[in-house]
Amino acid sequence: MTRTRLPATSAPYYAPHGGLPTQTDLLTDRAIVTEAYTVIPRGVLSDIVTSVFPGWTDTRAWVLNRPVAGGATTFAQSIVEVAPGGGSSTPEPQTEVEGFVFVLDGELTVTTAGTEHTLTPGGFAYAPAGIEWSVGNSGAQPSRFQWIRKRYEPLAGFTPNVVVGNERDIEPTAMPGTDGKWRTTRMLDPQDLAYDMHVNIVTFEPGAVIPFAETHVMEHGLYMLEGKAVYRLNDDWVEVEAGDYLSLRAFCPQACYAGGPSNFRYLLYKDVNRQILL
Repeated sequence: MTRTRLPATSAPYYAPHGGLPTQTDLLTDRAIVTEAYTVIPRGVLSDIVTSVFPGWTDTRAWVLNRPVAGGATTFAQSIVEVAPGGGSSTPEPQTEVEGFVFVLDGELTVTTAGTEHTLTPGGFAYAPAGIEWSVGNSGAQPSRFQWIRKRYEPLAGFTPNVVVGNERDIEPTAMPGTDGKWRTTRMLDPQDLAYDMHVNIVTFEPGAVIPFAETHVMEHGLYMLEGKAVYRLNDDWVEVEAGDYLSLRAFCPQACYAGGPSNFRYLLYKDVNRQILL
């Protein structure tokens, strides 16, 4: 078996650790569910809302999104916590579904096509639909990671490959006219039509903005990695911070102002529409 070890990173990526609020805490929080968008604040990611996945050992998960009526329809997204020694030899139960993992903290071993990759924070792996792959934690501390799943839409003449790396090794692309204060790290090549999802990390320096309300066909999942901001969703302004999650339906208007003393960063999923079906 071939083994590769990706470099460690000191970049902060917020990850929930569970627990329960005390009996003296107020119920007030920022959770919102509308037809256009959903806000899941980090404060609600407690022990009581975790799920257990079949075929996994010593593992629990916070399910952030799955296809539901009236919500986003193309993808599922979870934060998965694997204790030392835990994991799964068959993590994906559906052969038509592709997967993308992004490590928030701890170490995660992902094996694809006989090659074992040890991912540290910032590490990622894309597993095409139908391949055999496994995931495990051989470290001494729990591993927490984002897991994005999507039913793959084949395109004649294009076949996706396994992609493994670390976001710190990828040169971000600055958005035009922003002097590099708004930049995007692309972990899957958006120009390669073999891939029907984009997974990026978006970085805003303090005070940077999306200066218009983006309105387009792609569904989005946004997990806040660092910092805080005020996000425009449909007609509403919503405060978000590291650990919060947003699910946006197609055509939901969106924009943001980055605030606070540090950079505002989030992991962004968006689907690629092969065709528009009527």
